[in-house]
Amino acid sequence: MALVGALDQGTTSTRFLVFDESGAVVSAAQRPHRQHFPQPGWVEHCAEEIRDNAWAVVAEALTGAGLGPGDLAAVGITNQRETAVLWERSTGHPVHHAVVWQDTRTAELVENLAADGGPDRFREATGLPLATYFTGPKVAWLLDHVDGLRARAEAGDLCAGTIDAWLTWNLTGGPDGGRHVTDVTNASRTLLMDIAQLAWDPVLLEALDVPAGLLPEIVPSIGRVGTGTGALGGVPVSGILGDQQAALFGQGCHAAGEAKNTYGTGCFLLLNTGQEMVPSRHGLLTTVACQKAGEAPTYALEGSVAMAGATVQWLRDEIGLIADSDDVEALARTVEDNGDVYLVPAFSGLFAPHWRADARGAVVGLTRYTNRGHLARAALESTAFQTAEVLEAMRADSGVELVELRVDGGMVVNDLLMQFQADILDVPVVRPLVEETTALGVAYAAGLAEGVWPELADIRANWREGGRWAPSMAADDRVRLTARWDQAVQRTLDWV
Repeated sequence: MALVGALDQGTTSTRFLVFDESGAVVSAAQRPHRQHFPQPGWVEHCAEEIRDNAWAVVAEALTGAGLGPGDLAAVGITNQRETAVLWERSTGHPVHHAVVWQDTRTAELVENLAADGGPDRFREATGLPLATYFTGPKVAWLLDHVDGLRARAEAGDLCAGTIDAWLTWNLTGGPDGGRHVTDVTNASRTLLMDIAQLAWDPVLLEALDVPAGLLPEIVPSIGRVGTGTGALGGVPVSGILGDQQAALFGQGCHAAGEAKNTYGTGCFLLLNTGQEMVPSRHGLLTTVACQKAGEAPTYALEGSVAMAGATVQWLRDEIGLIADSDDVEALARTVEDNGDVYLVPAFSGLFAPHWRADARGAVVGLTRYTNRGHLARAALESTAFQTAEVLEAMRADSGVELVELRVDGGMVVNDLLMQFQADILDVPVVRPLVEETTALGVAYAAGLAEGVWPELADIRANWREGGRWAPSMAADDRVRLTARWDQAVQRTLDWV
C-alpha cells in the first residue's frame, strides 16, 4: 500500500503525518514553537526553530513507524499562510524573525496605501482588501525597518516568501540547490499576485516597493516541484497548499458550492466557487483554492477570523482561567447560558467581514452575577458568532444557501461549541471521521500528482462522517443573541 507524507506547519506547532491510501493516519509527530510578542500587536516566530522542528518531526514520524524515506510515494507541504520570512540566499540564515499573519505592525503602511484608492485599491487584481493580514506589506516593512535589508534585497542576496517557500527551499537542498517556489494558494495571500494571471504583478510590486528578485517562482499546488533531501532523501515534493485551502481539499469540497470551516488558531470559512472568481462586496476574500499542473485554477470565497482557538489560549496563558485548553468546555457547561456576557476577541483588530484594524478586544455585559463559567462560554460562543457573520456575508456574495457546513480543526472536539454553531447558523454542522483534514488535504494533493490517487473521485470516496449536530435553537433566541453580539462588536471599534 502506498504511503504519502504531509508536513503541516501551523501557527503554534509543526507536524508530520503519514497517510495510507484510505486516508488513515499511519504515523504522526508534533512539536510546538515559541510565540514572540516584542510589542503590543506584534507577533513573531523563529524561522530556524520552525525549520529544525520540521526536520525533527519528519524523522520522529518515520522512525516511530519503522519507515524510511523510500517508503513514501510523495510528500506535501501545508502551512500558516501570510507569515513572512526573509533569509540569506547563500547561507539559509533568516535575517529577522518571521512576521506572523496576526501581526499588526504594518497598520500605518496599509493606511498610507489606502489613502490613494481606499481599502479596495488592489482588490480587482488580488481579490483582497488592504489589511495588515497579508504578506506583501510585512516584507516591505522589514526591508524598510531592518538596517541594510533593502540594499541586500536589491543586490539579490536575499529570498523572501511565506512559510511554504522557506520549508520547500530547505527540504529540497537549501543553499545547495533548494527550490525557491511557492504555490498559487499561498501567493494569492500576499497582495502581490494577480489572481487571474497567477503571476507577480509589476504594479503591485512597485506600489509596495518589493523587489521582484526577492520572490519565489509561483507553481501549481498539485505537481512535482523538487526532490527531498536528508530525512526525505529522494522523496518527490509534489504538493503545496496553504492550510485553509488544504483543509478544503481534504474535506472533499472539490465542487462549486461546497464549504468547510476550520477551527484552529483562527477560524477560516471557505466556499469553493469553481473556476469563477466571485468578487466580494461584503468583506470576504477572493482567493485561489487549488491548481493542478496543466489545468485551470479553482477559486474560493473566504472569511478569515483572527481569533478562535487563540481566544481559548488567551484564557489559559494570559488570564489563567483554565489550566488546559481542553478544560474550557467543562467550565462553560457550569452555566446554562452566557449570562448576557459577550467576549469580542479583537486582539489584532477584526478580520472578515469588518476589516477594522482599529478594533480591540472587549468583554461586555459584566455584572456581579457573572462568573468564570460565563467567561468561558462567551469565549467559545465568540467563535460561533464570528463564523455566523462570515457565513451571512458569503450568502450575500454568492447566493449559495448551504445545506450543511463541514468542519475541522482542533476545536471541533468541543461538542458545546459545535451545537451552538449549528444553532446560531441554523445549518447542520458535520465533522469528518478523519479530523486531520489540513494535513490530509496536502497529502491528497501530493499523492494525486504522483498517481497514488488517480482521480478526485478516489479522494472523495475516502470521506466519512464522524459527527453531526442539527440546529435546535428557537428562531427568536437566535435573533436576540445575534443582535446582542452585534452590539458588543460595535463597542470594540475606534479604540486605536
